[in-house]
Amino acid sequence: MHFAKRSTLRATCSAMIGLALGTTGLMASHAANAGEVSIWAWDPNFNIAIMQEAAKRYTAKHPDVTFKIVDMAKADVEQKLQTTLASGVTKTLPDIVLVEDYNAPKYLRSFPGAFEPLSGKVDHKAFANYKVNLMTMGGKVYGLPFDTGTTGMYYRSDLIKQAGFSDKDMQNITWDRYLEIGKQVEAKTGKKMFAMDPQDIASIRIMMQSAGRWYFDKDGKLDIKNNPALKAALETQVKFMKAGIYKPTSGWGEWVGALNKGDVASVITGVWITGSVKAEASQSGKWAVAATPRLNVPGAVNASNLGGSSWYVLAAGKEKAAAADFLNEIYAKDVDFYQTILQSRGAVGSLLASRSGKAYSEADPFFGGAKVWQQFSDWMGKVPSVNYGIYTAEGDAAVAAQLPGLAQGLPVEKALENIHNQLASQIK
Repeated sequence: MHFAKRSTLRATCSAMIGLALGTTGLMASHAANAGEVSIWAWDPNFNIAIMQEAAKRYTAKHPDVTFKIVDMAKADVEQKLQTTLASGVTKTLPDIVLVEDYNAPKYLRSFPGAFEPLSGKVDHKAFANYKVNLMTMGGKVYGLPFDTGTTGMYYRSDLIKQAGFSDKDMQNITWDRYLEIGKQVEAKTGKKMFAMDPQDIASIRIMMQSAGRWYFDKDGKLDIKNNPALKAALETQVKFMKAGIYKPTSGWGEWVGALNKGDVASVITGVWITGSVKAEASQSGKWAVAATPRLNVPGAVNASNLGGSSWYVLAAGKEKAAAADFLNEIYAKDVDFYQTILQSRGAVGSLLASRSGKAYSEADPFFGGAKVWQQFSDWMGKVPSVNYGIYTAEGDAAVAAQLPGLAQGLPVEKALENIHNQLASQIK
C-alpha cells in the first residue's frame, strides 16, 4: 500500500489465498478451465481484502471467471517480479500484480513489453492525473490507478487552541508557519509538534512533490543542484532539527505510539494513517485535519502525496483480457465499491467519481465532525505530478546520507552537491 515503513511492517503474511468465487463447488474445481485470474499483492488487511471484495463483485456478474489471489510480503512480491522479468521466463507470472507507485517507472522502463497497455480499455481521465502520469510511457498508459497517498496535516485541535491558535490558523499554511506554531505549542503545552525518525526522508518527499519537483525532471534527468524545492525541503528539515520541536522516534510502532499517547500535537503524512490515528478512542473529538503545508518556492501548493500503489496487467498473463476487463469494470466504474472499501478498510481510491459517494460526505465525530474523506479526496485532485524516475530509492538513500551532516551544520549547498555526485555515479 503506502509508506515503505508501513508496508514492510504490516506485510508479513505469505500465505496463498485461492478465491474460487463461483456459485458452485464444481465451478471452483474447474477454475483453470473457467478462466482463473491470478493476482499478486501484499497486506492481507488492506490490498488483499479489497481485492477479495472486488473479485466477489465481478464474479456476481461473471460467474465463469474465478480468482486466485496470492498474498505475500511486499518485498517478496517485488523480488519475485524483478527476478522473473529479468529471467525472461514469464510463465509463472500472474495476470495482475500490485506495484508501489514509486517503483512503477522503474519496471516500465526496465522491462519494455512486460506489461499490457490499458489505454483504450480504461478511461484514465477518470482518475487523479498525478497517478496516471507516473504509469504513462511512450504515449500509452500501463496501469489501473488504485489507492492514493494524498497527504494532510492531522492535528490535535485542543493542544493547538491551548497554544493560542484557532482551526482557521491551521489552514493552507507554509512550513515556516508550521514551525512557528510548533514552537508556541511546545512553549504553552510542553508537547512536541510532531514525531520523526531523524533518518527518515518522508517529509522531504512530501515537500518536494508539493512543489511539483523530484530528484529527476520531467525528462528523467537528474535534478538536484538547481532544484529549489529540494533545497527548500532540506533547509526546512534543518530548521526542524535546530528548533527541536519534534520527538525522535524509531520504527512504525514508536511513531504511531507518539500520536496515540498524546506526546505530539500533529502528524503530516498520507491519508493511510487515519485508521492509526483513530485507534486511540479516548482522543475522539480532539483531532482535526488541514491541508499539507507548502514551501516558499514558486509553484508550491498545499497538496502532496506519500505512497500509494496501482494494479498492472502482465502481457504474458494467460487471462490478461479478463484481468483488464475486471479492473475496468470494478476499479474504474464501480463507485459503490469505493464507498465499501472506504468504510471497511479506510481506502481512499483515486477514481475521481468516487468522491460523490455517500461515504465520502459523512461527518466524522473523531475529527470534530469534519468530512475528512471528502477533504482528502479534494486535495487528491490538486497533487502535482512528478517523474519518480527509476532511481527514487537511490535518491532517498543519497538524501538520507546527508541528514547527519546537515544536523551538524553542513551547508545545504554542499549537501546538494554530495547528493548530486552520489546519484550521478550510480545512474551512469
